[in-house]
Amino acid sequence: MIKLKTIINAFIGFSILIIIWQMIIIIGQYDSALFPSPLHVWDGLVSLIQDGTMFTNIQVSIMRFLVGYISAVLTAVILGLILGRIPILWGVIDPIAQVLRPISPIAWSPFIVLWFGIGDIPAIVIIFIAAFFPVLLSTVSGVKKVDQTYLKVSQNFGVKKLELLRKVIFPATFPYIANGLHIAVGTAWIFLVAGEMVGAQSGLGYLIVDARNSMRLDLVMTGILLIGIVGLLLDKIVGLFESWINQIWGRADN
Repeated sequence: MIKLKTIINAFIGFSILIIIWQMIIIIGQYDSALFPSPLHVWDGLVSLIQDGTMFTNIQVSIMRFLVGYISAVLTAVILGLILGRIPILWGVIDPIAQVLRPISPIAWSPFIVLWFGIGDIPAIVIIFIAAFFPVLLSTVSGVKKVDQTYLKVSQNFGVKKLELLRKVIFPATFPYIANGLHIAVGTAWIFLVAGEMVGAQSGLGYLIVDARNSMRLDLVMTGILLIGIVGLLLDKIVGLFESWINQIWGRADN
C-alpha cells in the first residue's frame, strides 16, 4: 500500500513538472531548438533507443561507475576500520584528508589525463576520488563510536584483533558506512558524468557533449534526464544492499 502511494505521488509530481515545463514553453514562445518541449525530448529518447545509443552509453557509464565506486568503497572501508582503531595514526592522516576532501575530483583531471591518457581509466580514477573520502570519514567516525562494552566483552573472551574487526566493529559501524555509501553514490555519479565530458569518447556525459556540439538540445535534455534516472536507481540499489546486510545481522531498517 505504501509503495503504491509512493508511485502515485511520483506520477502526480512528474505530471505537474511536465505540465509546468510545457506551459513555460507556450507562454515564453521558446523555439524548440533552444528549449525543447517534453514531446521533442520524448522523440529524442525514442531515437536513442531505436539506434541503441542510449543503452550503449548507459552500459559504459555504469561499468565505469561500478569499477571506481566498488574499488573506492573497499579501500575506504578497510582503511577506515584500521585507522579508526589507531587514533595516533588517524590524528596524523585526518588533517591531510580534510584538506584533500573538499577538492573537486575534476580539479585533478589535467594530471589524471596526463598520467592515464583518455578513455575509461581517467573517469574511473575520478569516481574513485569522489567516492573514497565520504566512505573513509564515515567509517572512521563509526569505529570511534562503537560501544566500548562490545570491545571489552570481546577482549574478555579472547577474540583476536582480526576477528574483532570482522565480527564486532564492522557490524557496529555499518550504519555509518551505509550513510557514507549513499553520499558517495551521488557524488561519484555526478563527477563520473563530468569526467566523461572532459576526456571520454563514450558514456552519458559524452552523449550530452556530442549532442550539444550538434545543437541537438532535445538529446541534451534526454541525456540529463537519463543521468537523473540512473543515479536514482543506483541509490536505490545501495539502499537494497543496506537492507540485505541489516537482515543478515538481524538489525531492523530505519
